[in-house]
Amino acid sequence: MILIDVDGTLVDSVPDLAYCVDAMMAKLGGPPRGEDEVRNWVGNGVERLVQRALTGSLDGEPDAADFERAYPLFLDLYADNTSKRSCLYPGVRAGVDMLKAAGYPLGCVTNKAAQFTEPLLKDLGLYGDFSIVISGDTLPKKKPDPAPLLHAAEFFGCAPEAALMIGDSVSDVRAARAAGFRIICMSYGYNHGVDIRDAQPDAVVDRMTEILPLLDKAA
Repeated sequence: MILIDVDGTLVDSVPDLAYCVDAMMAKLGGPPRGEDEVRNWVGNGVERLVQRALTGSLDGEPDAADFERAYPLFLDLYADNTSKRSCLYPGVRAGVDMLKAAGYPLGCVTNKAAQFTEPLLKDLGLYGDFSIVISGDTLPKKKPDPAPLLHAAEFFGCAPEAALMIGDSVSDVRAARAAGFRIICMSYGYNHGVDIRDAQPDAVVDRMTEILPLLDKAA
C-alpha cells in the first residue's frame, strides 16, 4: 500500500496559493508576499499559511482580529483559484500509472482541507487513482501525527511495515516514522527551504518514475 501527499509531491500548488495570498493582502491593505516567500510557507495547512502571510514570517503569530478578517478572505479566494495555476510535477502522471500497473493500492494523505483537495485532484485528473483520500480535516489529527497514515493502513488492511509514504516535507517523514511506514521524499517539494535529506527519509528521488525501480530492488 502506498500513500501519496499532494502539495509539493504530486502538485505544484504554489502559483495558486501565492495568487490568493497576494490578493488577500491587497484586500487588507498589506504588501504582496510573492511566490518565493509562499513557497517556503506552505505545507502545514491553509490556516498556518494565512498566519505566515499576515506576519511575513514562518513562525509568526498574527493578531487574532487580523486573522479573523483575513482567513475568510483567503478561503473565498482559494475556492475560486484551487487549480487555475497549479500543475502536476514532471513525471507524476507516469509515476502514478507505473505504481498502479504494478498492483500497488494507492491512497492520498494531505493536510489540505477536503474542500480544496478533492476539486484539485479532480481538476488535475488524479482523483480516480486513489482508493481513499484523507484530507487535513478528515480526522481530528493530521500529519505529522501518524493517525491519517494508520487510518489508511486500516482501510486497506495493510500492516504499517508493508506500507510506504511518498511526501516532500519533514511533516511527512515524522508521520511515516511514527506510523511505522517507510518514507520516500521528492527532492523538489516544500520543506520551508530546508533540504529534505536532512530529515533522513529512506530515499530521495527527483521524479516519481524513479520510485517503482527502488521498490523492485527492495523486493
